[in-house]
Amino acid sequence: MNTRREFLIKSGLFTAGACLLPSCALASKNSSAYGVQLYSFRDEMAKDAKGTLEKIASIGLKKIESARSGKGHYYGLSPKEMKDTCDALGMKLTSGHVALDDNFQQTMEEAVASGQEYLICSSMPSKGQTVDNYKKVADEFNKAGEACNKLGLKFGYHNHEYEFESEKGEVLYDVLMDNTQADLVHMELDLGWVIVGGKDPLDYFKKYPGRFPLWHLKDMNMAKKESTEFGKGGLDIAVMMANQEASGVKHIFIEQEEYASTPLESMKHNMEFLKGIN
Repeated sequence: MNTRREFLIKSGLFTAGACLLPSCALASKNSSAYGVQLYSFRDEMAKDAKGTLEKIASIGLKKIESARSGKGHYYGLSPKEMKDTCDALGMKLTSGHVALDDNFQQTMEEAVASGQEYLICSSMPSKGQTVDNYKKVADEFNKAGEACNKLGLKFGYHNHEYEFESEKGEVLYDVLMDNTQADLVHMELDLGWVIVGGKDPLDYFKKYPGRFPLWHLKDMNMAKKESTEFGKGGLDIAVMMANQEASGVKHIFIEQEEYASTPLESMKHNMEFLKGIN
């Protein structure tokens, strides 16, 4: 099954440790009502957006992060329809994955109409695994952050695994972190891709405290390098949840791209798993 990164490429949407603070952070567990990245339900959302949102709401997920699709950012719904549907179901459209491209002004305007808080660039907007390119991208991100800020939005970036490669002795993700303004570029750390990239999220919480207001909580089958149900992969979810405060997380979105059965059954499993460690 294709990963989300492969989907973006093929569809043309991919554009040019020990525990920290061991006594902390279950303090924030109640402040983070769980959400879902809708790419987890990509086929279902394409077929029946409103019906799928009803099913998602029925299992207790409270926040929504949309993803760019063949039907636009809101799966064929208008931004207001998406907002109203989520509101009626007791959910909040909080964030959306988008491309930083020539249509970004329209993307921002749609986000304002939808009532969402965050616009997250879902993939590196230009090719080049070099320090120079990542510095260039960081500058683009700072400018996008300024543009979003003027409209009352927050701009951010979502990593995959390739950002954790090194060039000239520098980890490229660190270059991005060091050259973006914390008040303008709000990082969404995909914990699953961090470990696939050979790094420990806890190290990033320590090095860049408070820089990760959004998470993708994703367990990973390390042999196949693909997502799996919570507790079946290589991410120590209990440790991650015990270090929320160190990361600065405000919004936790569950994302799963591959499933043992169906997306809904996987999400039910994941929610039960989280209840067991809280």
